[in-house]
Amino acid sequence: MEHVKPATVESASAIPMLVTLDIRCTEIGDSHAVMQVTVGDKHRNYIGGAHGGLIATLADTVSFFPRPLFPSGLACTTTNLNLNYIRPAAVGDMLTARSELIHLGRRVASLRITITNHQGKLVAHGTSTLMITAR
Repeated sequence: MEHVKPATVESASAIPMLVTLDIRCTEIGDSHAVMQVTVGDKHRNYIGGAHGGLIATLADTVSFFPRPLFPSGLACTTTNLNLNYIRPAAVGDMLTARSELIHLGRRVASLRITITNHQGKLVAHGTSTLMITAR
């Protein structure tokens, strides 16, 4: 059985991929988590806006950090990520991703995700499904 060291805001923010992308965890709640990134030049797509992969990474990663999951040491992996892009994000925009745990069963967790810009406008929203690999 795979065990995960319980996560904190600090340990979540120290994940090497997140450090590379400048994504930081800002909040771990009882049924939610929040992560943020300020879109920089290294996040640009071909036409100059935020790459959709940055937004997808933000959505996927924030899904693991409501308190009952990684912060409690629960091992899990993504089985589905469904993301709807609503508006582009530009260099300089601060994006805030919030996950809400809507179901936690014995084998599956379901989450709702919203990503907004610094003006509070919706950039993307979606859902993720995580398979619980060990308790």
